[in-house]
Amino acid sequence: MDWYLIVLLILGYIAVAFIFFFVGTSYRKKVAEKEIGSAEAEATRIINDAIKSGESKKREMLVEAKEEIHKSRTEYEKEVKERRSDLQKQERRLQQKEESLDKKIDAFEKKEEDLRKRQAAIAATQDEVNLIKKSQLEMLEKISGLTQEDAKAYLLKNIEDECRHAAAMKIKEIENQTKENADAMAREIIAIAIQRCAADHAAEATVSVVALPNDEMKGRIIGREGRNIRTLESITGVDLIIDDTPETITVSCFDPVRREVARLALEKLIADGRIHPTRIEDLVEKSRREVERVIKQEGERATFETGIINLHPELIKQLGKQKYRTSYGQNVLNHSIEVSHIAGLLASEMGVDVTLAKRAGLLHDLGKSVDHEQEGSHVQLGVELARRYNESPDVIHAIEAHHNDVEPRTLVACLVQAADAISAARPGARRENVENYIRRLEKLEELTGTHPGVEKAYAIQAGREVRIMVKPEEVSEDNMVLLARELARKIENELEYPGQIKINVIRETKAVEYEK
Repeated sequence: MDWYLIVLLILGYIAVAFIFFFVGTSYRKKVAEKEIGSAEAEATRIINDAIKSGESKKREMLVEAKEEIHKSRTEYEKEVKERRSDLQKQERRLQQKEESLDKKIDAFEKKEEDLRKRQAAIAATQDEVNLIKKSQLEMLEKISGLTQEDAKAYLLKNIEDECRHAAAMKIKEIENQTKENADAMAREIIAIAIQRCAADHAAEATVSVVALPNDEMKGRIIGREGRNIRTLESITGVDLIIDDTPETITVSCFDPVRREVARLALEKLIADGRIHPTRIEDLVEKSRREVERVIKQEGERATFETGIINLHPELIKQLGKQKYRTSYGQNVLNHSIEVSHIAGLLASEMGVDVTLAKRAGLLHDLGKSVDHEQEGSHVQLGVELARRYNESPDVIHAIEAHHNDVEPRTLVACLVQAADAISAARPGARRENVENYIRRLEKLEELTGTHPGVEKAYAIQAGREVRIMVKPEEVSEDNMVLLARELARKIENELEYPGQIKINVIRETKAVEYEK
């Protein structure tokens, strides 16, 4: 019984499984058909949407294509219009050029026609000229009795003779010019030799050397930013040369008085040790008074050596100034004393007043003490000084005649003239180019110092530089440049000088106050 139940259970299970299989198959079939139907509907929808979207895009593309075609057509029409306008402008220009060319061609043809007419007239005139020339030549041949060939030969011979004469004159001129050039070259060589010979003397006459206790003093003399050395140079008008030479400073200036003042002031500053602008001004003024005292003593010494008495004090002072003056390298004071002695000796031999001769000899170069400060020759200035201080007419005449400015009328004048020549002509007495050098520097200072607005002018660096102190109330900062240029042109036009000259225009405004 059990196996039967088992078989029934198995059959039941099989039947149930078959039913479930059949039912599941049917359900899956229905679901699949449903999904297929849904997929077909979706596909239909997608196809419809695609068709609609394609038509929309087609319409958009057609619109864009139409717009692009319209835009291209507009640009094309605009470009065609512009090209047509350019072509019209070119056509007008070509037409204008063509009209202008036609006018020029007409004018040229007209000128060409006029030229042909003129050429025809010239040809006719030339024929007439040839006929007249031929007739004149025939008449000349009859008158002169020479044929045309004989006349040519005669003219050629005359021209040849003239050319020979001109060539000879030219050769002679070249020979003379060569001789003159040779003489000039010889003079130049001699001048160079003389200049080199006078170099040492020029250095002695224009330079003073001041000894320093140590090289540290150089920095103190220069001062902060150079204020001490600038103050000393501007007040005294000298040039201080501070180089590598140990324990020395060189004072350079052509004016011996200014150089001596600067030297004394510098020595006093070194000894004092207090070096600043105010102290410099005080010691420079003290040195000036000391030099003036030396000038007075030298003048008195000259009168004592020559035995001259009753000389005006101002003339004694002018004589003392000659200690610091040179003439052709010769000290003027020593030269005047020497001329006084020589004139006295000559006068004693000839029986003339010895005292008068010595007095005239001592005063004969009196004008050289002021000729660098005033206009006029030293003879004219000396005569003015002698007259001003009531010298005798014989002395005044001797001063006036010692260089033959006037004819000597007295024996004293002749004796002074002879004594002056003897003193100047003795060997080693004078060197001319040193005097010219001094004169050039004095002229440079005089030329720049007399300009309106200039207070002081100092020539330094052997005349290669001039420092000009201007009055600040008269010359402004802007006018300084114009003043420098004007002075440069003035120097260039009125002076002869080697190389170039540097012009420094200095304008200084200074205020001084004292504490009470």
